[in-house]
Amino acid sequence: MKAILCKAWGDPSTLVLEEVEAKALGEGEVRIRIRACGVNFADTLMIAGQYQSRPPFPFSPGVEIAGEVIEVGAGVTQFMLDDRVMGITDYGGYAEEATIRAALLLPMPPNMDFVTAAAFPIAYGTSHLALDHRAHLKTGETLLVLGAAGGVGLTAVEIGKLMGATVIAAASTPEKLALTQQYGAEHFINTSSENLRDRIKEITGGKGVDVVYDPVGGDLFDQAVRSLNWEGRLLVIGFASGRIPEVPANLTLVKNISIVGVFWGAYAGRNPKVLTGSLLTLLGWHAEGKLKPHVSATYPLEKAADAMFALINRQSTGKVVITP
Repeated sequence: MKAILCKAWGDPSTLVLEEVEAKALGEGEVRIRIRACGVNFADTLMIAGQYQSRPPFPFSPGVEIAGEVIEVGAGVTQFMLDDRVMGITDYGGYAEEATIRAALLLPMPPNMDFVTAAAFPIAYGTSHLALDHRAHLKTGETLLVLGAAGGVGLTAVEIGKLMGATVIAAASTPEKLALTQQYGAEHFINTSSENLRDRIKEITGGKGVDVVYDPVGGDLFDQAVRSLNWEGRLLVIGFASGRIPEVPANLTLVKNISIVGVFWGAYAGRNPKVLTGSLLTLLGWHAEGKLKPHVSATYPLEKAADAMFALINRQSTGKVVITP
């Protein structure tokens, strides 16, 4: 089979496409013919050696897949050959095939195509777990989403609106902000030309926001944490800006606020029922027509580096998907 391989830490230009032997199937695992693989910011960190885990060389990036079961390992009873499945893996998705733990897969809904399925679990799963399980977002609260037109940001806008929040979208261009309006945002901040704190004061009448969803970090985090309302919660999703910010501890005291970490992938090992329960809720919403995943571009396997650079250079909106 063909696979994109990372053989040394670097940027996407260092990746190579090669023929590799399929990994032996272990107990509780299934082999998937990959039809689509979601591209995530975590993939770019993983190949640079900056992610929480470092797979042994050579490895294929890619943690979000959709495809068909072509082999089942011992002890697997929930899936059969040719079943259409979607889910997550530790790595290995940028390939024609992958071996994955059956516990991390779900049956694909009949009304969902492979590209949509590969764009679904991480972006929607992260946002739903963050807003529901970690922030306990309530109807009537105000939610600020940074990087609101990105892969996770756009799903946070959509889910926040669905949960009854008033959503403020912050993004870097008018075009990106226009997209967030289609997904439920009611107020808009252009972070390239407007001061985040000043606009939040203007929009909220000086009260601040109840919840901040932050996949960006850096300077926007610094402004957002000072723009929280009493008992506000700031969700730390990631650091797309490249700078990991620090929080003055006195702010958490005097404003009575919470800084809440969201490591979605860790639930796969620590509490997979939280993940699967969240995904089942989301798939139910999708079946009811309440969620409309946005995929801005698809790339063939040999163009995987271009797909990753589209994320790094912020040229994409919503999700980018590789289609082996």
